[in-house]
Amino acid sequence: MSYFRSAINAMTGYVPGEQPKPGTPIIKLNTNENPYPPSPKAIAVLRNLDSEWLRRYPDPFAKEFCQAVSEALSIPADWVIVGNGSDELLNVLIRACAEGSDRKVVYPTPTYVLYRTLAAIQPAEVVEIPYPQNFRLPLDELVAANGAITFIASPNSPSGHAVPLDNLRSLAERVSGIVVVDEAYVDFAESSALPLVEEFDNVFILRTLSKGYSLAGLRMGFGIANPSLLAGLFKVKDSYNIDAIATIVGAAAMRDRTYKNLCAEKVKTSRAKLAIALQNLDFTLLESQGNFVLATPPKGNAEQLYLQLKARGILVRYFKQPGLEDKLRITVGTEEQNQTLIEALVSWQSLEAIF
Repeated sequence: MSYFRSAINAMTGYVPGEQPKPGTPIIKLNTNENPYPPSPKAIAVLRNLDSEWLRRYPDPFAKEFCQAVSEALSIPADWVIVGNGSDELLNVLIRACAEGSDRKVVYPTPTYVLYRTLAAIQPAEVVEIPYPQNFRLPLDELVAANGAITFIASPNSPSGHAVPLDNLRSLAERVSGIVVVDEAYVDFAESSALPLVEEFDNVFILRTLSKGYSLAGLRMGFGIANPSLLAGLFKVKDSYNIDAIATIVGAAAMRDRTYKNLCAEKVKTSRAKLAIALQNLDFTLLESQGNFVLATPPKGNAEQLYLQLKARGILVRYFKQPGLEDKLRITVGTEEQNQTLIEALVSWQSLEAIF
């Protein structure tokens, strides 16, 4: 006998990247955390926290954080919904909008596999449309799939490519459901789809503080959309889904965009250097607008290389799934971390040449 619904018994759970304890002597380049610390202003708020924030229930709508988003992005505060990480908002969207085969979840692959997991939990039918080799958006196929929700990660993980704004605009024009543009990595990209929320009431822009703001441990994400769309989502979110500490620390980080932008520029500079260094070792790379690169080793032995690096205290991400078996996703670290990675790869290539 099973205690679980048939959909739960049949599905495969999401498998996060390895998470060693803080302080573990390892170079962690596997889950796309920012290598630089959070804003000093956010840390100062945390250090001076009044215990009253812990005693009382938090603001259920995290209005202080919404106001910080409004100031930073020049959008009305009531166009913002806040989640316990952007993953919670993905869950809210699917719970509110998707169901069975009549209200499908659609997205191009490869992409963030949590979309599939959350749809399976609902359950809702999933339509996965493969990206072509050049990673151009399969626009006609996405429209034909007729999803209640169409997820587009831009920049996408693990590929790192960004979807042109005109493609996203065309998608929003042609589908009857919601288009969710997942911009988790937008702080490292050249552009955003944010202007589309003013053009379309079916566009939802998803953001996180985990990447650009170095707050992956805080679990703070937010969505931007027309209030008419947000109204239905507010019915579904948990009553007190954002804790008080996250609200005030996240607001301080959001207001310190100068610091965030400085760190993002350092990551982008390091990304370019890392890409050149890997190409000099005959790796094949896709151009990335995230804080990572997707790299194919010259011999395609990605799993073996992942294990060798792990043995040397360097974690990168290996995806054992079709189309990615010969590739590694490597988070951009500090200059020193990237150099240690390259030295390990050079050493491995030398050993291969000998044996």
